Amino acid sequence: RASILALLGDRPMHGYEMIQEIAERSGGAWKPSPGSVYPTLQLLEDEGMISSESDGGKKLYALTDAGRTEAEAGPQAPWEEAGRGIDWEAMQEVRQAGFGLMEAFAQVWKTGSPEQRQKALAVINQSRKRLYLILAEQDDEDAEDAGVAEGDEG
Repeated sequence: RASILALLGDRPMHGYEMIQEIAERSGGAWKPSPGSVYPTLQLLEDEGMISSESDGGKKLYALTDAGRTEAEAGPQAPWEEAGRGIDWEAMQEVRQAGFGLMEAFAQVWKTGSPEQRQKALAVINQSRKRLYLILAEQDDEDAEDAGVAEGDEG
């Protein structure tokens, strides 16, 4: 809500444009989903904070006088909070690891035999369980005792 009002304080925008702006201004830390932005836009419009007009099949949103007053009273850059305290280098490592895993899994799924697909699925399921065990502060030895052994698909 605060981000939408702050953005529209700069200029009228389309919903998708707001999503992109928030992602860009937060340095990629926060990219709101259409499922959160569009209902908020509708609510703000119902409250009389913004108005919309059709612009080539899309809605262009702008602040009303009431919306401008609320935007001026609110935070000027609420998206900046989303990026504070984030280790961007670690975040990039996580992204690369996740994308690499999904790429390898997709390759096995597309080109592998049914047996290879089942093995790949087992690896994914086992990895998920082991990640949760990290949060439970159990090591691999404890994991095997808990039934998360090699090839465990359950």
